[in-house]
Amino acid sequence: MTLVDHARVFAHGAHFAVGQLRKYTNEPYIVHPFEVASIVATVPHTEEMLAAAWLHDVVEDTGVTLDQVHLMFGADVAKLVFWLTDASKPEDGNRATRKAIDRAHMAAAPAEAQTVKLADLISNTKSIMAHDEAFAKTYLEEKRLLLEVMTKGDATLMAEARKFIGE
Repeated sequence: MTLVDHARVFAHGAHFAVGQLRKYTNEPYIVHPFEVASIVATVPHTEEMLAAAWLHDVVEDTGVTLDQVHLMFGADVAKLVFWLTDASKPEDGNRATRKAIDRAHMAAAPAEAQTVKLADLISNTKSIMAHDEAFAKTYLEEKRLLLEVMTKGDATLMAEARKFIGE
């Protein structure tokens, strides 16, 4: 089994094990990592980036730890998943404070992680714009601020992300 196939199967199992569904549509959550990996595959990428695209939400949303990702997928994939995992915690303060912490974390991320994050942002923006106009205003402003600090990601995905958020 390839690294990417292993990550796909593992992510599916991790999200399924906690009964996670996609917000708004109630589809199995794995449709989101599938979309993120598919977007990453359209630009220059590595196998590690594709694996991280599949795994980008497992630490935040399931019982999987970063140590487990490292053990199962290696240091390179674990490093990308680390950068793709929010640094903030609920006890860090209000939403604005937490988002500022997460922006600083992403600003320091390597190009490969920022490229996967751009794909994640594109996928999430499509869903939010289609299903939650009320929240979209807040979400889009947060993403505009995030894009300001993401200077290393793939230029094609950056242009697409800017288009989605209305820049």
